[in-house]
Amino acid sequence: MSSLTLALRDSSTMLRRNLLHARRYPSLTLNLLLTPVMLLLLFVYVFGDVMSAGIGDGGADRAEYLAYLVPGILMLTIGGTTIGSAVSVSNDMSEGVIARFRTMAIHRGSVLIGHVIGSVLQCVMSVVLVGAVAVAIGFRSTEATALEWLAAVGLLTLVALALTWIAVGMGLSSPNAEAASNNAMPLMILPLLSSAFVPVDAMPGWFRPIAEYQPFTPAIETLRGLLLGSEIGNNGWLAVGWCAGLTVLGYLWSKSLFDRDPK
Repeated sequence: MSSLTLALRDSSTMLRRNLLHARRYPSLTLNLLLTPVMLLLLFVYVFGDVMSAGIGDGGADRAEYLAYLVPGILMLTIGGTTIGSAVSVSNDMSEGVIARFRTMAIHRGSVLIGHVIGSVLQCVMSVVLVGAVAVAIGFRSTEATALEWLAAVGLLTLVALALTWIAVGMGLSSPNAEAASNNAMPLMILPLLSSAFVPVDAMPGWFRPIAEYQPFTPAIETLRGLLLGSEIGNNGWLAVGWCAGLTVLGYLWSKSLFDRDPK
C-alpha cells in the first residue's frame, strides 16, 4: 500500500471517529452554537433600532442592521465552533488516546487531519444553522450572484480551516480540556472586537487599530461585500492572506507539538 493510500485510509478513519464523537456528545457543539444565535437575536430585537440609527443616516431600520450584522455573526460562529476542536484534541491528549495512536501502525498525520476535517465540517454545519436562523428572522441577500455565493462559501471554509489548525495547536499545548477551552477563547472574543457589530470608522480612535489589524475584520468585510454588494476593496486579499498565514502557522505549530516526545 502506498503512503498516499495509507494516509487517505487512516485519515478517513480518524474523520469518522471524530464525527461519531460529535454525534454522540453534541452538548459542547450546541452550547457553542447557542452564543452566536443569542447574540444575533439580542442585537436585532433589543438593540437593532438604536444600532441602525447610530451607524446609518439617523433612521432606525432593524432589517438594515440585520443585514449588516449577519456576516459578523457567521464568523463568530466559526470561532466558537473551533473551540470545541481544541477541547476535543486536549481530551485525546490527556486521556492517552493520542499516545496510543502513536504506537499503532497508522499514518502519523491522520490523527490531526481527522480532527481538522471534522472540525471544518462542523463549522460549515454550524454556519448553515445560524444562517437559517438569520433567514427566518428576515435576512436576505438579494444582491449576491451565484459566483459571489460560491466565493462566500469558499471564504467561510478557509476561515474555518485556518482557525481549526490554530485551535488544534491550542488543544495540543493545553494540559486539560478546561485550559484548552480558556486558551481558545480569543477565537470567539476577537470577532466581538472587529467590525462585526459596528463599522470601524464609528469606533474610538484608540480602539480602532485593534479592530483593523486582526484577521476577522477583513474577513467580515469581504463576506459582507459578497453577500450585500458593498465595497470590498483590498479586504479580500487581506482575508485570504490572513487565512493562509494562520493555516501554515497552525499546521507547523500543531505538527511540532504532535511530533514532540511525550514527557
